[in-house]
Parts: sequence; structure tokens; C-alpha cells
Amino acid sequence: MIPKSHPRYESLLLRDKIVKASEKGYLADSAMIAHGRGEAFDYLIGEKTTYPAKRAMYVAVAALLLSNNPVISVNGNATALAIDEIIDFANAINAKIEINLFYRTDERVQIITKLFKDHGYKDILGSLDDEIEYLNDIKNNRASASKTGIYSADTILIPLEDGDRAEILKKSGKKIITIDLNPLSRTSKMSDISIMDNIVRAVPFMTKIAEDLKTQDKKVLVEMVNEFDNEENLKESIEQIKIKQ
Repeated sequence: MIPKSHPRYESLLLRDKIVKASEKGYLADSAMIAHGRGEAFDYLIGEKTTYPAKRAMYVAVAALLLSNNPVISVNGNATALAIDEIIDFANAINAKIEINLFYRTDERVQIITKLFKDHGYKDILGSLDDEIEYLNDIKNNRASASKTGIYSADTILIPLEDGDRAEILKKSGKKIITIDLNPLSRTSKMSDISIMDNIVRAVPFMTKIAEDLKTQDKKVLVEMVNEFDNEENLKESIEQIKIKQ
């Protein structure tokens, strides 16, 4: 048991979720390393949502609401940390959710499929029963995608995603949105909209934003997306990193 008075309480809870997910068999071997790297960046921004992150979230939600076929891509880490929050957000913006694993195995897919169904989401894409296509004719798991999901999507949210897959998706002509605590990662740089924040803070906040933006005129959303400069926002995000002495 972790006492709530512990200064690292929230961080340790998330770490425990990752450990338990690994024990259940649906995380890749490198998942803990990836989580630790993100945890370090989160510490450097004070474990708080910054203004550039909020700006990117508003633009991201606007882009997803304008999309004809929005999809949220989930891997083991995203599932372990924010499964319920992702389901709520998908419902709020009428987006599909697709399992998309860099190290894809039948066992991992089966476990994540069951987890989403157990949490009330029955229409998960990317399952073993789904029809899988390959982006850019690259015949490996890095380019695999559900035919009705990521393969035909115009806008994709790829939280905690690998740089190789982000690059493939970008070259396929998709609008890419990421949630990545590392503003220097290839995924952040490849994406059209990069949110430097912890997924457990970002997704619930984006759900609240969606409720607001759904009442706005479409022209307002288009203007928000068109005026956003991801490169400039990433520069501002980097400036939020403070080295404590």
C-alpha cells in the first residue's frame, strides 16, 4: 500500500499499473523503459499540464471532431494507464478505438481485447477477428492496421506511440495527433499536433474540451486547426522543462 502522503504518490500508482500490466502479459518487454522515460519528463514539468499542452489539446479535439473517420490507437501502456478515460473520450468524439501494437502477438491482442470488452467497449478494432491491411504495402506489424479503422482513417490519435509507426502513419497521409511527454521524440516531431502531457491528465481534459467544442460552429474549429503551428508549440513545450536544483 502506498500512503497518500507520499510525495510521489500519483507517480507510484501509475508505475504500479505498469508493473501489474506486465505481469498480466500484455506489455512489451520495453514498456517499463518507455514509461520510465516519460515519467522523467513529467517530473521536469512539475507533473502538471502546461499551457502549450492545453493549447494543443484544444486543437487536437477540434481536429478529431472535424474528422470523417477518427481513430484512437491504443497499445499496452495506454491501456494499462487510461483504459476507462480512453473509452470515455472515444464516446465523446464518436471515434473508433483500435489495438495497434509495435510488438504484436496473438496473446497480447487477446488480453487487450478482453480488457476493453470487460470495461464496456465491445467494438474494439485490431482484434484477432478483424480484417488487417498494411499501410504503404509494408508487410510487417509496424504497418498493420484495421481496414475500417486506422487503414481508412483520416485523423488518428496515437498516445505513447513508437516513432517508426508514427512515421509510417504520417507518410500514409493521415493527420497525426500524439500524447507524448518527450517533446524531442520522433513521434512528437512527426505528428501534426503534439501534446506534451501525461496521458492520465490529458485524456480526461480532452473529454471535457470535447463537450465544449461540440457546441461551437464548425468554422471556429477549422480556424483553430489551421492557425496551429506544431513546431512552435513544441518549442514552447520544451521551455516548460525546468531543471530543479
